Amino acid sequence: MEHVPATGTDGSAARPEESGTALELLVHGVGGTTPEKMLDDPRTVRITGDDVAAVFRRADDVDAETAETGNGRTGPVPEAYVWCNLTSGNGTRALWLLLLPFMVVNLAHWMRPTARGRTRTVRLYGLLVRLAGLTLTVLLVAAACEVALDLAAWQCAGTHACAQSHSWLGFLSPEDSNAGWWSRPGRRLALASLVPAALTGLLWYLSHRTWRAYESQQPMSRAGEPEEDRDRTALGRPGFWYGRRLVARLRAAHTAAGLLTIAAAVGSTAARFDREPGGPALLDTLGRLLQTGLVAVGVAVVWVVCRRGRSERHLDRILDENLVRRLPLTALLLLALAAVYAGWERPGWQSHGRLPGDAAFGGITFVQGVLVLALAAVAHVLYRTHPEPRAAMRGLGGPAVAMLACALGGVMSGGVSQRVADWLDGTGASIPGPPVLLTWQASVIPLVLLVLLGHCAWLGRRTLRAGRDQLATVESEYPEEPKDAARTRHIARTRAMAALTDRGPRLLGVTSASTLLLGAGALVGALTSHRTPAKAAEGSYAFVEGAAESAQALGSWLIGLGFLVFVTWGRRAYKDPSARRTIGILWDVGTFWPRAAHPFAPPCYAERAVPDLTWRMATWTRATRGRLVLSGHSQGSVLAAAAAWQLEPAVRKRVALLTYGSPLERLYGRWFPAHFGPAALTALHHDVDCWRNLHRLTDPIGGPVRLPGDCGPEVDREPLKDPLVYGRTDLHPLPAPILGHSDYQADPAFAEERAKLLGRLRPDVPGPRSQDGSGRSSA
Repeated sequence: MEHVPATGTDGSAARPEESGTALELLVHGVGGTTPEKMLDDPRTVRITGDDVAAVFRRADDVDAETAETGNGRTGPVPEAYVWCNLTSGNGTRALWLLLLPFMVVNLAHWMRPTARGRTRTVRLYGLLVRLAGLTLTVLLVAAACEVALDLAAWQCAGTHACAQSHSWLGFLSPEDSNAGWWSRPGRRLALASLVPAALTGLLWYLSHRTWRAYESQQPMSRAGEPEEDRDRTALGRPGFWYGRRLVARLRAAHTAAGLLTIAAAVGSTAARFDREPGGPALLDTLGRLLQTGLVAVGVAVVWVVCRRGRSERHLDRILDENLVRRLPLTALLLLALAAVYAGWERPGWQSHGRLPGDAAFGGITFVQGVLVLALAAVAHVLYRTHPEPRAAMRGLGGPAVAMLACALGGVMSGGVSQRVADWLDGTGASIPGPPVLLTWQASVIPLVLLVLLGHCAWLGRRTLRAGRDQLATVESEYPEEPKDAARTRHIARTRAMAALTDRGPRLLGVTSASTLLLGAGALVGALTSHRTPAKAAEGSYAFVEGAAESAQALGSWLIGLGFLVFVTWGRRAYKDPSARRTIGILWDVGTFWPRAAHPFAPPCYAERAVPDLTWRMATWTRATRGRLVLSGHSQGSVLAAAAAWQLEPAVRKRVALLTYGSPLERLYGRWFPAHFGPAALTALHHDVDCWRNLHRLTDPIGGPVRLPGDCGPEVDREPLKDPLVYGRTDLHPLPAPILGHSDYQADPAFAEERAKLLGRLRPDVPGPRSQDGSGRSSA
C-alpha cells in the first residue's frame, strides 16, 4: 500500500525548519535486497512507486517531516530505493540469456575513449558498433535457419535413413510420404522458415515489451546545461535516459534484417535451381526480381541503422511511426513471397548436400572482423586526442568487447547447430552436418582456452606473490594485537584476490586478441580446404593430424557442453527465483547503459531508476527545502551519480553524496572513460555540495575515486580497516569477519562521514508563501 505523507496546516508538505528533519536516500547495489534489510526494520511502508521499483520508509518514519513526529530525532530519516526487480522479475527474464551477445556489443558503444573536438569520429565509432550489432542479429537468425532449413528440412528430411529415425519428419520425406505435397524441397524450406521467423518475432516482442516499460519512462523536463563545458559528461543531458526513438528505429531495422535473412535463405536456394541450364525461365525471372527486392530492402535497413544515432541534448519525443511499421512489414511481405516462390512446383528438384552455409557464415565472420579492426583504429585515434592513463587497454576496451560479443554469437550459433546435428544423426553417416566453418570455429576453442589457462596461471602466480608482499603491511596495521600467521595470510590473500579486478583489461585483451587471430585462421582454413580440420589434415605429419583430430573432437565436446549448460541454466532460471536473481546480477552490470547499439539487448534499467531517483530528490527538496544525503552502495553509487547529474544545478548544490564500495572509477572510470573519466567525476564533485567515498582494500569491486589534485583527499577517505579488529579482544571476543564488498554501514566510519556531510549541508532559507492558494512557496 502506498502511503501519502502528511502535509502542513496549509496543505503544503511540512518544512524542515519546522521539524529539523534531513533525509538519507539509500540506493542498494548488485544482487538486490529487501527494504527491511536496507532500513534494518521489519516494518516498512512503500512511500511511492510500484511493485517493480519503489521508495520505502520505516513505519515510524512515514510522517517524519511533520513537527509532531520529527522532534527529538538525532539522525536523518532513512529512505530506501529498491530497484532489484528491474533486473530479476518473472520467469520470462530467463529468455534474456539469449540476448547475451547483444548486451555485450551494446556495452562496446559506451566504452569509447574520451574525445574533444572529434564529433565526426565519435559518430563513426557509434556507427561501426551499430553495424556490428546488426551482424549479430543476422548471425543469430542465420543459425536458426541452419538448424531448421538446412539440417532438418533439407538434409534430414531429404535423406531416407535420417527421416526414418525421426517420425515427425516423415511427412516431409519424399520416400516416407510417397512424394507428398510437403515433400518438395522448396515447400520443406518454406515450412521450416516458420522456426527462424518465430525466433525473430520473439525478439521483436521482447524488445517492444521492454521498450514500453523502460524506454517510455520520461525523465523530468529541464533545460540543458551549457555544452561549452567540455568536462561535463553526457549523462547530464536531458535526453540521455530517453532513447525511445532510436530503439524503435533500430528494432524495426533489426526485425527486418532477420526476416530478410530468412527470405534470402529460402529464396536463394530455389533461385540457384532455376538458374541452372534448362531451368524454368519465368521462375528464374521472378527469382531475380525477388533477390533485387531483398537487396533493396537490405540497403534500406543498413541506411536506417547508419542514418541516426542518439539524440541526448533534448527529450526526443518524435517517433518515426511510418518507418517503424512499414520496414518490418515490407520484409515480412518479401518473406511470404519467397516462401511462395520456393514452394512452386519444380519437377526434378531434389535436395542433396548442404545449403551454402559456409558462404553465409563466412561472409558474416569476415564482416565482423573488418568492423572490429575498423573500430579499433577509430578508438585509437580518439584515445590519442586525449589520452587517459587509467583507461582500460589504452582506449581499445570497446573493440575488444565487440570482438567478445561476436565470439559469443559464434559459439552460440555453432553450439546449437552442432547439438542439433548430433541429435538428428549422431553417427554422422547419413547427413553432411553443419557448415565446415562452424566446425573450424569450434576447433579453435581449445586453443583459446589453452591461452587463457596460461594467462590465468601467470595471474595466479602474481597474486600469490602479491599476497606474500602484503604480509608485513597487514601486521603493521594492527600493531598492538598479538599476531597469528594464518590470520595474516588470510587477510593478505583476500587483498591480493581483490586486486585481480584491476587485471581485467589484460585478461580481456588476451582473450579478444587470441579469438581474433584464431578465428581468422579458422575462416581461412574453412574457405580454402572446404573440409573439416581432421579431414584437411589427412596425409600430413602425424602430429598435425593427431592435433587436428583432437582439437576438432574436443571443440565439438566443449561447444556442446556449453550449449547444454546454457539451456540448463535458462530452464533453472525460469523456475527458480534464486537462479533468476543470479542472472539479474549479470544484468545489473551489463544493462546499466541505454540500448544504443542493439535493440534486442536486455533493457536498460537505469532508464527507469535514474528518473525515479531524480523525481524523488527534486520533489522532496522542492517541497521541504531540506538536507538530503544520497547514499549509494556498489552499483547503487553509479545510479546515484547518474541521478545527481540529471538534477537542476540549483538542486544538485543542495545534495550531498556518500558512496561506498563504489565502482565509479575502478570499473566505470576505466572502462567507460568518456562518461566516467577523471574530468566527469571532478565536475560531479564540484556540482554537488559535498561528496565522500569509502572503500576497502579487500573489496574486489569498490575502490577510490582518484580525483586529481586536491580534490582527491576531499572525496576519498583512507581505506577502511577490514577486518575491524585483528583478533579476539574484550570488545570483540569472537573473530571479526572480513567484510570485503558488504556491510559498509557496520563500520563506525560510515556514521561519522554521514554526520559530517549533514553538518556541511544547510537547509534553504524558506521563501515567502505564495498567495494563490496553491500551498507552494515562491523560491
